[in-house]
Amino acid sequence: MRRQKGFPIVRAKANPARFSVTTKAIMPKLILLRHGQSQWNLENRFTGWWDVGLTDQGVAEAKAAGVLLKDRGVLPTVAFTSLQTRAIKTLNLALEEAGRLWIPVTKDWRLNERHYGGLTGLDKQETRERHGDEQVHIWRRSFDVPPPEMEPGSPFDLAADPRYAGIDIPRTESLKLTIERVLPYWKAAILPVLASGETVIISAHGNSLRALVKHLSGISDEDITGLEIPTGQPIIYDFDDKMVPGARYYLKDA
Repeated sequence: MRRQKGFPIVRAKANPARFSVTTKAIMPKLILLRHGQSQWNLENRFTGWWDVGLTDQGVAEAKAAGVLLKDRGVLPTVAFTSLQTRAIKTLNLALEEAGRLWIPVTKDWRLNERHYGGLTGLDKQETRERHGDEQVHIWRRSFDVPPPEMEPGSPFDLAADPRYAGIDIPRTESLKLTIERVLPYWKAAILPVLASGETVIISAHGNSLRALVKHLSGISDEDITGLEIPTGQPIIYDFDDKMVPGARYYLKDA
């Protein structure tokens, strides 16, 4: 630019404070979401790996979870879920309400619900009447005692289900056995993604999520069996820069 006569050029000095950008590291955040109420939750039946859909209430719970995520600004960037319809539908409904249907989703059987073996499909109250409250309580709530195995040829045998091709489907599982399949997947597949700074949502099941909560919150074998995880309520873990999780909390209470 030509300098006008009598008007010397004055070069402005940059103000470092004005142009500096304060950068705050984005800390990893984990969202755990148990699927909305399923048809067999409503009917009080043992579900396990059997594939059942959501009730109208379950659909509403999933949508409400997505609205809550959006309202609180907790927007997932990566998603993981099981191979079971109730968890997949819950994830999709929540992501749609949050405006995040476009994020990458990984489905894996290791996030499936605990396998209830020969109890699958049975009415819980009828099972108590047949086997006694104490025995059913042991099968349901003990840490390392699995229910009876599912017999080959059972109506609920998933050996021919194409989604499990090549997978050694368990015949039954305790919570301990469920943890033994969930945690290696967490460490190998999910934790590295979380450590890169992503906000990860896991849509799964009461016992597969119980496995993660036990690990992340350091809950004892005895105490974890009494932990209830409600349907459709996002649970949050915030991680620090050393990937140490803080105390878990429900997003609705934040």
